[in-house]
Amino acid sequence: MLRKHIKINTALSILLVQLTLVSCQKDNKKTAAKTVKTANDSIKATPLVTQEDTMDYSNFHIYSISVMSSAEKDALADVFISVSDIYTDPHPIQEGALKKQKDIPFEQIQYLELDAQHRKKMMDALKLTENDFLYIFNYELNTLQQIPIHKLKAVAYLSPYESDGEEVDPDSYMIGFQIEHLQNNTIYDKYTNAIAYFGSKNPFIEGKMQAIAWKKAGADIGKKYFNHPKLKSGNTYQARYENLTYYLQDYLEEEMVMERKLAVFNDRNEKIFERTITPAGNDGAELSPLNGIETDESNLMQWTGYLFKGKPPVIFGFTVQSFGCPSITFLDKEEKDIVINCDNRH
Repeated sequence: MLRKHIKINTALSILLVQLTLVSCQKDNKKTAAKTVKTANDSIKATPLVTQEDTMDYSNFHIYSISVMSSAEKDALADVFISVSDIYTDPHPIQEGALKKQKDIPFEQIQYLELDAQHRKKMMDALKLTENDFLYIFNYELNTLQQIPIHKLKAVAYLSPYESDGEEVDPDSYMIGFQIEHLQNNTIYDKYTNAIAYFGSKNPFIEGKMQAIAWKKAGADIGKKYFNHPKLKSGNTYQARYENLTYYLQDYLEEEMVMERKLAVFNDRNEKIFERTITPAGNDGAELSPLNGIETDESNLMQWTGYLFKGKPPVIFGFTVQSFGCPSITFLDKEEKDIVINCDNRH
């Protein structure tokens, strides 16, 4: 039976792809550094961005990567990117694929390849061409894989929540692109901490992300920067990234951490960002364990740094989602969070 393996290894719940480092050719032309506009110009300029690298973020989508147990062999797995959060056509698969399904073994309807007509319909809806690329960036390993879209199969995988004996319809399928087929199940561990993008240009900045290394801070720090009208103060933590200092305050209810507050300061001790972090109102969500405090190096949760070209630094990994998809937050109140499309259906 087809199963979608779920392993919380980052707050993003992102499954990733084995990546091949792509060497970037140096541009010998002189380019000016592009400055990120934030409060008090308090964040350093992003790495050099050439005119050729400038991205259009007006219709920008990133995706998680899933490892699917193979319907053909239980010991093997497929690597797959679902685009069903964006592509919602009511007829995504070819007619006749599900006819007489009661007479077909369940394993045979768990996976199918889209025909040329339905592949094109999906590509048109996503505003992609066969000349575009899939970019997969592993921000932990700092590896980038670039795959021409014309080399990828357009496929449909039956949702892991569908069971043998139930009536299957087109909405029961996750639609997208197959990246790997019939790989050893150990490949799952190679697909952590990566995100994907489809388009004509690579949006990712390499070598500028890092796991946040939290350390406990003194009670004086918590009193100086934080307060809460109702909850009791718990531990305070701090970390550094380039010219930025991050402070994080726990708030307790009956000795359990119920909420956290994050404040980020520049090297002039000016607050450039703040955020209240709580799972309240998000069914099934939990606060993530903190790097170096509640987890070891093999389970890094919070990440920060420059991830997207021409954009401010990001931060993420503070909550674990059961329903819905995780988001990436920019350290700039003028920038909206980016949701990672993960097809987290139930």
